[in-house]
Amino acid sequence: MSLLPTILCGGAGSRLWPVSRESHPKPFIRLADGESLLQKAFLRAVALPGVKEVLTVTNRDLYFKIEDDFREINAKDCATSFILEPFARNTAAAIATAALHTAKAHGDQTVMLVLAADHLIADQQAFAAAVAAAQKLAQAGKVVTFGVHPEAPETGYGYIEADGDKVVRFVEKPSLEKAREYLASGKFVWNSGMFCFTAGTILKEMRQHCPEILRAAAECMEKSPSAEGKTGAQIRLDPSSFGAVPDVSFDYAVMERCEHAAVVRCDIGWTDVGSWTTLSDLLPADVSGNRVEGEALLFDVKNCYLRGGDRLIGALGVENLIVIDTPDALLIAHKDRAQDVKQIFAELKSRGHETYKVHRTVHRPWGTYSVLEEGPRFKIKRIEVKPGASLSLQMHHHRNEHWVVVSGMAKVVNGEQEFFVPTNESTYIPAGHKHRLENPGVVELVMIEVQSGEYLGEDDIVRFEDIYGRT
Repeated sequence: MSLLPTILCGGAGSRLWPVSRESHPKPFIRLADGESLLQKAFLRAVALPGVKEVLTVTNRDLYFKIEDDFREINAKDCATSFILEPFARNTAAAIATAALHTAKAHGDQTVMLVLAADHLIADQQAFAAAVAAAQKLAQAGKVVTFGVHPEAPETGYGYIEADGDKVVRFVEKPSLEKAREYLASGKFVWNSGMFCFTAGTILKEMRQHCPEILRAAAECMEKSPSAEGKTGAQIRLDPSSFGAVPDVSFDYAVMERCEHAAVVRCDIGWTDVGSWTTLSDLLPADVSGNRVEGEALLFDVKNCYLRGGDRLIGALGVENLIVIDTPDALLIAHKDRAQDVKQIFAELKSRGHETYKVHRTVHRPWGTYSVLEEGPRFKIKRIEVKPGASLSLQMHHHRNEHWVVVSGMAKVVNGEQEFFVPTNESTYIPAGHKHRLENPGVVELVMIEVQSGEYLGEDDIVRFEDIYGRT
């Protein structure tokens, strides 16, 4: 019986702002070793015995970033399939569509291992042993969750009361007093949010406990186009029917009601990277308790976490602070308020401030662009286009664009003309002209774009043709 790891990659990661943004959420955060949380989840999955394919459920706007992350580390050329959601609809919807696809593509007896994209697990050997135990229970018709032995009275996690491998009950995030009681009793484990079951078993359970979710998900899958790519299947969920799937967590829809729930107790070095204090604990501390990523100059500083980018951080006479510097936003918070960073994210979103959604460097299917400077009636970008990649055939109503090629060769469509622009040459795109930029070469194309006009918003774009399906 095959094992299909299924990675759920979504969420905003609002407590890890300003590094985590809506279009660059927590799973894409790179750790000190250069790997992202998502990459670590993928490597953890493909290292398990017998795994030949990984299924990822994610937002369709993140697909190309995920594909890039996987390509960078997928030395085994493991097949990668995707279910692409038009918008977030919670974990029950994600698992329902994954189970329907798995049953159809691989059969009801396929064991699904549902993993989060933003967890860390330090002990791969112990993890593999826990998965093997879960597989046996799954093959016996159980819906299995993984319970992590608690190390402290943590109030940020849910708990499971267990009797052997039987789930007695699930408990939401408790008060500190209750968490201490749970720890002392020895009957409770942390709810890791990882699951294991056969596709057939979970579909049966969903028919019983949340039939409206499964019914709506099945109707959506029937209306959703599926394509076989070079690396695996790709299903783009139909937006109108997916919107009819109830927005409910898998724990509430199934696990809390399931009579066949089982738990595998494990000690695997598990961490749910949910805040800056959690992330900082992964780094070694200096003699004053400080943890630093990037370049920093510290005088009389104690118990602080500082994460910088291209700029030097100087700190003097402070304690217990979190300082996170990015090119367009700076976070300064007391360590005791790390969980409340989400309030800043929520306020930025309510105001429509772009820093909740995008970084100054924005990833696109064809490459990236970085805003270098902007002001009234102008914006300057650095654009990088991957070899063989192409932007859409598009038009802007309100802005003119000047393109200067810094390195590589550009193939340009400008109105009725098609021509090449080599390094150190430029071209001009007037407002209202259909145009397209393509990199026909084998090296990266880098250019500077100067926009001018009355309105320079990213929504001033009309796409006529696009190889990435964004028209």
